[in-house]
Amino acid sequence: MSAIDYDIRTSAKEDEATTDPLRPSEMEKTRPLPRISVHAFCESEGMHRVIERLGLDRRMSKVNLRVTSGGVSAAANMFASAPTPNLIVLEMDSAPAGLLQELAPLAEVCDPSTRVIIIGRHNDITLYRELIRNGISEYLVAPVKMPDLLAAIANIFVDPEAEPLGRSIAFIGAKGGVGSSTIAHNCAFGISSLFSTETILADLDLPYGTANIDFDQDPAQGVAEAVFAPERLDEVFLDRLLTKCSEHLSLLAAPSLLDRAYDFDRNSFLPVIEVLQRSAPVAVLDVPHAWCDWTRAVLAEADEIVITATPDLANLRNTKNMIDALKKLRPNDRSPHLILNQVGLPKRPEIAPSDFIEPLEIEPIAIIPFDAPLFGNAANSGRMISEMDAKSPTAETFSQIAHIVTGRSTGKKNKRGGLGKVLSLLGRK
Repeated sequence: MSAIDYDIRTSAKEDEATTDPLRPSEMEKTRPLPRISVHAFCESEGMHRVIERLGLDRRMSKVNLRVTSGGVSAAANMFASAPTPNLIVLEMDSAPAGLLQELAPLAEVCDPSTRVIIIGRHNDITLYRELIRNGISEYLVAPVKMPDLLAAIANIFVDPEAEPLGRSIAFIGAKGGVGSSTIAHNCAFGISSLFSTETILADLDLPYGTANIDFDQDPAQGVAEAVFAPERLDEVFLDRLLTKCSEHLSLLAAPSLLDRAYDFDRNSFLPVIEVLQRSAPVAVLDVPHAWCDWTRAVLAEADEIVITATPDLANLRNTKNMIDALKKLRPNDRSPHLILNQVGLPKRPEIAPSDFIEPLEIEPIAIIPFDAPLFGNAANSGRMISEMDAKSPTAETFSQIAHIVTGRSTGKKNKRGGLGKVLSLLGRK
């Protein structure tokens, strides 16, 4: 089959004569879906129409939805050279006996976090149990009605008893001026563009944040409204505060004003982070260089922490202290990641990277050389490093950082995602 993609929102037309009636009482119970990416592969016209109607539903307003004509082979071919989305909806005509075997090529190229819904032709409870046992999120029997498919997706991504969808990654500098914010912004942009993953960048430095400048934005609202009005905070309110920076990246900007004092209680930002995690698969937190109750609370809650340092004695002392403190604060979590930035600044005495990391007992995930023209031009033009020079070594470094902090491998090998157990099952046969 051909693999012709089209944008659901612009090309989908409601087919009143062939659609199934909605069930308002059931539909009203379904919460809006968060910012996720969904790619459907359809082998029949009927399934195409269901996906079209799905894309028009108000609960899908934040979802990046694509549809391709074809089945599992089309999906495997596409994702062999492209990142997989948060969810794959796959229509299959295969007989139960050969269905798992047909999924093997797709299992080879799936990212670890990708969920899979299969729409098949056989009402077979044994097949259903085998698929669920081997990593498939849901199996629906065709013909599938749009409310049923929407409910299946919602059960995966908005289950109120499930863990938050999103992964939070906090960036903090070992000292002021080390470039932690610049690295956080470039990594957020890289995660959103490299993996086509919906990402929210939250600038938590309310008086001095620079994310709005780095992305050439001037939003009227942002993180201040979220923090100072916790009683109003939910996914709908957050959505009004976000500014779109690119196809998959949204910004929760800092006001960057000195018209008030920004004193916060320990838990002031935790409701914001919880809503961010419910709203997008990745939340990048740009944490200012400070050590107070609220920054400690944010760092304690983050899934990953990245410390940025420059190679001098004060940064070495601060990095050591931060790593030790965070290990006590997060005894069951992995150690923070370390990035050495601005290495090789002319005429500045520096500690060699090998000597810097020796007392820390931690390997840096990246060493970024000092490059004033590249970073200066990017900052002054409101663009990211990969936009300025995608082939530069620094752009490649940011790509590697994005892979590491999101838990992705740099290649497509061993990416089995929700289909991971399929290959091991086939290996036993």
